[in-house]
Amino acid sequence: MGSLFRGEEMCLAQLFLQSGSAYDCISELGELGLVEFRDLNPTVNSFQRKFVTEIKRCEEMERILGKKPKVTWCINWNRSDGIKELVNDQSIAYFQPSFIPCFEQLQRLESELSEVTRNKEKLQKNLLELTEYTHMLQITRSLPPKAGLIQQVKIEAFERMLWRVCKGYTILSYAEINECLQNPDTGEVTRSVVFLISYWGDQIGQKVKKICDCYHCHLYPYPSSNEERTDVVNGLRSRIQDLHTVLHRTEDYLRQVLNKASESVYTWVIQVKKMKAIYHILNLCSFDVTNKCLIAEVWCPVNDLSVLRKALEDCSRKSGATVPSFVNRIPSSDIPPTLIRTNKFTSGFQNIVDAYGVGSYREVNPAPYTIITFPFLFAVMFGDLGHGLIMSLFALWMVIYENDRKLKRSRNEFWNTFYDGRYIILMMGLFSIYTGLIYNDCFSKSLNIFGSSWITILKKEMVNTNAFLTLDPNVTGVFNGPYPFGIDPIWNMASNRLTFLNSYKMKMSVILGIIHMTFGVVLGGINHIHFRKKFNLFLMLIPELLFLLFLFGYLVFMVVFKWLAFSAANSQAAPSILIHFINMFLMQGDTIPHLYSGQKTLQVFLLVIALLAVPVLLLGKPVYLYWLHKGQNRLYLSSLLQFDFADIFLHQSIHTIEYCLGCVSNTASYLRLWALSLAHAQLSEVLWAMVMRVGLRVGSRVGILFLVPVFGLFAVLTVSILLVMEGLSAFLHALRLHWVEFQNKFYSGAGTKFSPFAFSLIHTGFENDGLPL
Repeated sequence: MGSLFRGEEMCLAQLFLQSGSAYDCISELGELGLVEFRDLNPTVNSFQRKFVTEIKRCEEMERILGKKPKVTWCINWNRSDGIKELVNDQSIAYFQPSFIPCFEQLQRLESELSEVTRNKEKLQKNLLELTEYTHMLQITRSLPPKAGLIQQVKIEAFERMLWRVCKGYTILSYAEINECLQNPDTGEVTRSVVFLISYWGDQIGQKVKKICDCYHCHLYPYPSSNEERTDVVNGLRSRIQDLHTVLHRTEDYLRQVLNKASESVYTWVIQVKKMKAIYHILNLCSFDVTNKCLIAEVWCPVNDLSVLRKALEDCSRKSGATVPSFVNRIPSSDIPPTLIRTNKFTSGFQNIVDAYGVGSYREVNPAPYTIITFPFLFAVMFGDLGHGLIMSLFALWMVIYENDRKLKRSRNEFWNTFYDGRYIILMMGLFSIYTGLIYNDCFSKSLNIFGSSWITILKKEMVNTNAFLTLDPNVTGVFNGPYPFGIDPIWNMASNRLTFLNSYKMKMSVILGIIHMTFGVVLGGINHIHFRKKFNLFLMLIPELLFLLFLFGYLVFMVVFKWLAFSAANSQAAPSILIHFINMFLMQGDTIPHLYSGQKTLQVFLLVIALLAVPVLLLGKPVYLYWLHKGQNRLYLSSLLQFDFADIFLHQSIHTIEYCLGCVSNTASYLRLWALSLAHAQLSEVLWAMVMRVGLRVGSRVGILFLVPVFGLFAVLTVSILLVMEGLSAFLHALRLHWVEFQNKFYSGAGTKFSPFAFSLIHTGFENDGLPL
């Protein structure tokens, strides 16, 4: 869990793999998924590397296994020559012996399937020809010289061609076959016509033969007598029955072969994928001078070095290598990749952070704080008890059945997005229930859980006869104290409800935003401490905090002070906070009442300190680094290849301008919490008034039946508009608040993600077929 707050410490290690155990060692590392390999042959072409031949063979086997079962499997190599080539290969020391049995098994299966498939195709063609011949003999009764079958769409053109070429010396008669027949040549099911052609002379007969060949007619011999025709028909029927029997047995045998192959095809695919991945990694390695040892460089977490050493020792012992493989940790000036370990709960929030940018090496990771702040800010905009409950139940259903294959392996990308973010949706739903209780809002209606302090004192007649009331706590005997939790339900009936809620939510949004931004600045200070840049604490962190807190933190102070200093009795005399804040920058304020004594002096002091923090933030770091460069502390800058004061000053100027302007714009940006919350509440209220209220007003028995479709329409609109569309809108706004207003205070996101060599990440192509991975 510690790596979730900050990426794990990484190191560069060098692996020395002996020739006899190199394949086994790489295979074991792929099972563990501990290391990320570096390419030690960047100048070598991909087609000129050592194991390119083995990779091509694996790709050929992938092509064979990737075909559909009904298609004939084939291999391009000759069986004996292929095996001989494998055995005589110079890289046999690195070649896995299980490759050859798998290859031989695929060869035998391919040969058997090819032979059975060819025999089946021949039998099917013979069956179709005999069927056509039988239909022709059953329809024709005369004794013509030429008889055959032709497609129905060609008969008119065929008749015209015979008339033109033979000049009327032929007699054509034809009859349609009632049922569709399958073409023996193409396999297409078409309607055919039996034709009979009588002609005079051998020359005419040759022309007729050529025309029939041109139109792809199927000609068949015709018996010379009716008795002979009857015998032929009976014989054809007997042969057709025999062919049906043979075809049925052939299909049963083919099905048995395919079922037997399907039991092992998944295992073969996995084996071939692993082989190919291992040879890709071997191509990244370099050879030593004696060409008997492979050298690899890997990024590995420091905590996993002992596991890596043990894995190499075990593989060397299992393979019987005389010299064991080992690992050495080597120093490096390269920036390591970032590794943050996650689980199924934290992975969704980590993906939100990584979408902004992968964190730089060992900087503070915003994901653990995003687990709380992201669903909370979402709920501030989406707060509704009923909507949050529906969202939570939907996410809880996905969590409970998260191991269901149909849910995990769906091909619907829209559904996969919901499924991958099920824990995010669950947290957003739970926080929405919490904020919905605070707002006392459930499908735009309030819940009177604890009993309203206003209701108990107001006369019931006044409540029943007035649709809207104006609530004023200054009226004696009306307000009896605050509601125990959240907003009093009587405000749902008040005409000044929006005025009260807008003031409350606007101030709440500003307070939450400044707290959120201040926390981001503090996390930046934690980064400075970790990277041992203590000068940034005095030259960046403190000026940033002074500028933010002395201006906008003071705004929060005035809001809280006004809440505490003024009661309902003297609220009319309370001055405007916005006017005071504007006068603070103008250094004025004598014309309006003060919140407290000495306010003007304190405001001038805070403004001067905040303005003085700007030049410190702008010039402090560049001047200090320049002093270090020119002074005796050059060792501190030894990591810099070249010190460029102009470049550092330019970057610091951009940061200062962005930060100072961002404090103003980001504070205003948090007002979207107020705006989205107001929009969601108003839209929910409009939907209730326009749909449900219409159905509830019908008082007769018909109203009960009318209420069913009305409730269905209300449910559909609630899910589609308020849950999906409004939920997506609040999600995007919460995402923007984290990326722009929060993470830019401390998170650079300029790192590279740790990509370990792991077999578990291999795409097999069976993920969507319901097979276990």
